[in-house]
Amino acid sequence: MDPLLSLKHLQKFYATQKAVDDISFDIQQGSIFGLLGPNGAGKTTLLRMITGIFYPDAGEIILDGKAFNPIEDISKIGYMPEERGMYKKMKIGEQALYLAQLKGLSKGEATERIKYWFKKLEMESWWNKKVEDLSKGMSQKLQFVITVLHEPKLIILDEPFSGLDPLNANLIKDEIYGLAKKGATIIFSTHRMEQVEEICDHIVLVNLGKKILDGTVKDIKQQYKENIFSVQASNCENIGDNEIFNIVRKEEEKVLVKINPGFSTNQVLSQLIKDNINIVAYNEQLPSLNDIFIQLVEGTHASTRAFQNQ
Repeated sequence: MDPLLSLKHLQKFYATQKAVDDISFDIQQGSIFGLLGPNGAGKTTLLRMITGIFYPDAGEIILDGKAFNPIEDISKIGYMPEERGMYKKMKIGEQALYLAQLKGLSKGEATERIKYWFKKLEMESWWNKKVEDLSKGMSQKLQFVITVLHEPKLIILDEPFSGLDPLNANLIKDEIYGLAKKGATIIFSTHRMEQVEEICDHIVLVNLGKKILDGTVKDIKQQYKENIFSVQASNCENIGDNEIFNIVRKEEEKVLVKINPGFSTNQVLSQLIKDNINIVAYNEQLPSLNDIFIQLVEGTHASTRAFQNQ
């Protein structure tokens, strides 16, 4: 299957700064794709090029099999920015209707879809409220509805759970899954790594304008694993270092061990049994995306500083 969106060698410069420096990746249709990076990494510039707000200085964007044309293709995209972009004095129902019509919906079609989403997200009583009267979480729900009303092929969500309580965060999360199942492609940008692990199929990590990681969440965690295993036992106090593994950390009923090079998990288990350890559970401990993120971003900054000091 051809990807819905392809970025090919994109570049964007501001004076002497390379905001985006030769970045390429593909996003498959129906996937939930995580675009990650620290502040100033180039994420916002990438999103603004994908939405046609900025034009790349070099490279190409392919959307739905053709060269991206911001004027013709904007109706295929729904963009929910991190910053609020709504009219504070305007009534919510009128605002949603106005913005939906800007995306090409007729007044009747827009009204029908707004009522559908307002009911689904428990917003029916909001129609005559003004945006300035909404809490941050309520504004976030409204902005989500406005983003998806015209049923875009590509949905870009920048920090979509910001300000939402756990109940409403789960409500929006379920809708994101539902939209992906119906064929929408979703770019999810956030600093919350635990949300990325839970929601995304595939991620790209950018830093200092460059792509430094690209792959499925599962493959990336396997790539950066460190041969650390969790041993749960009723007599953890009897587990000690040996030639096969070393203790990373001890807890009351669990010990983390790191297998030394040249040894296998079966040898670990054999050693534990030999030492009369009463094993309850034995599991590999894969690194979190947060750990991988910190490791790679700090490594990139350290390399850049070393290069600049040469």
